[in-house]
Amino acid sequence: MRRKTGMNGVALSAAALALTLSVVGGCTLAPEYRRPAPAMPSAWNAGQDVAPGAGQVAQVAAQAPDATAPAGSSGAFAHSGAPTGAQPAMQTPDWRQVVVDAPMARLVDVALSSNRDLRVAVLQIEKARAQHAIARADLFPHIDASGAGNAGRTAQSLSPTGEGYVSHAYTVGVGFSAYELDLFGRVRSLKEQALERFLSTDAAARSVQLTLVAEVGQAYLTLVADREQLALAREILETEQASFEVVQSRYGHGIAGELDVARARTTVDTARVNVAAAEAKVTADENALALLLGTPVTPDMVPACRLADVMPLADVPAGVPSEVLTRRPDVVAAEHTLKAANANIGAARAQFFPRIGLTASYGNASNDMENLFRAGAHTWSFVPQVTLPIFHAGAIRAGVETAEADRDIYVAQYEKAVQTAFREVSDTLAQGRSLAVQTGAQTSLVEATATSYSLASKRYESGIAGYLDKLDAQRSYAVARQNLIAMHLARQNNRLTLFKALGGGWRGEPMPPLAPSVQETAGGQVSSDASAVASADGSPSK
Repeated sequence: MRRKTGMNGVALSAAALALTLSVVGGCTLAPEYRRPAPAMPSAWNAGQDVAPGAGQVAQVAAQAPDATAPAGSSGAFAHSGAPTGAQPAMQTPDWRQVVVDAPMARLVDVALSSNRDLRVAVLQIEKARAQHAIARADLFPHIDASGAGNAGRTAQSLSPTGEGYVSHAYTVGVGFSAYELDLFGRVRSLKEQALERFLSTDAAARSVQLTLVAEVGQAYLTLVADREQLALAREILETEQASFEVVQSRYGHGIAGELDVARARTTVDTARVNVAAAEAKVTADENALALLLGTPVTPDMVPACRLADVMPLADVPAGVPSEVLTRRPDVVAAEHTLKAANANIGAARAQFFPRIGLTASYGNASNDMENLFRAGAHTWSFVPQVTLPIFHAGAIRAGVETAEADRDIYVAQYEKAVQTAFREVSDTLAQGRSLAVQTGAQTSLVEATATSYSLASKRYESGIAGYLDKLDAQRSYAVARQNLIAMHLARQNNRLTLFKALGGGWRGEPMPPLAPSVQETAGGQVSSDASAVASADGSPSK
């Protein structure tokens, strides 16, 4: 009885040792992660004075707290930037704080629940989460239960007694096979790599969400603007038709010539063509919006028929820091991809060191099924194995160099992402200022052409000027009104572009969950890395 207890203790001790080492072993050979500092101007290049505190992007990119670093990370992912007391990075904002027009907000809500591209992005998150769970599972022994039975006959010529016989063997037990003790962090580095890829996928999905919000807003505004252009085209057609009838009447009384009638007919036909083209464009806009929404567009979804009926986006407050660029989803995704490459270096370096594998089992064995679970039928085995690389013709070194080259590539891509974000914001701010000036000038132009058209009409009716003067003034007035609508659309779209370029807005409220499955990740299979998952949207670890 004492002997059986000793056997049980050895088997259980082997399993406990493997489990303890898997939990305690937290050392990795990955290099210490440091956020790159992209070379760029230190202030917005918007052609205007931006509020104080809106510059220093390069310093922010290099020194801002790493809002995406997993809490309690190992040295391979420890950030050495700003001190603990530094200002935390702004959280991803809620688009509802920026999109204040109620119909537009309802359309965005529909798109976020029905858009197929966003659905694919969320499913990609689920896939990455599952892949991280697979990599994380390799930190623990994979324990399986097994049972087997074997029967065979031994020939007389092989039997020690000279007589043939039939033998039976039955086994049942539990155990694990080829479990790697992660003493040098190879498996843990691969787990960290999978985690960073998961977080990168989550950030990429948020980028899809952000793009969708902007695209729905722009499609909605385009539809409203084209409806206004259609109403204007119909108004011009009615005006041209009335003018044509006047010219015909004057021609009948011998006041106008045949050339005036032909010109008037030309303007009517041109107006009819413009109305048909505007109607087709409105239909195309509705179809484009329906594709983004993932559902047909009903009349109640887009009640506005003029851009003046649409509430503009919230104004950009003074003092928006350039720190907002570090939370742009594409920049966050690029940094997580860089961290994944950094972790892969640790896995490549671990190939230089011994790999220790354990195989252990405990169970019962008997040549008789009836005695399989009786006393004395217990068996156990414990098989450690050590593999030390001696000669691989430079393959391990080449693997490390490949991993380091990948890391350097992603450093360049991260720097390019930050520089691109800086350029997009600067361009959008400059365009916004220019559009404000252009809109003011265009409004004045509309007033001037309206006066010119009125005077030309009166001069034609009184016989002082010809019909061509009136026609030119009328065309100028129509073009000016059309351009003013396009200018108002450009200003509204510029706000949406700035919303996207700043990574989702300029406020500090947290964004609602991308999808329930994404939030479940933090408390489900990736529970041990919940703080890291939560940090994907810039929220502090708890």
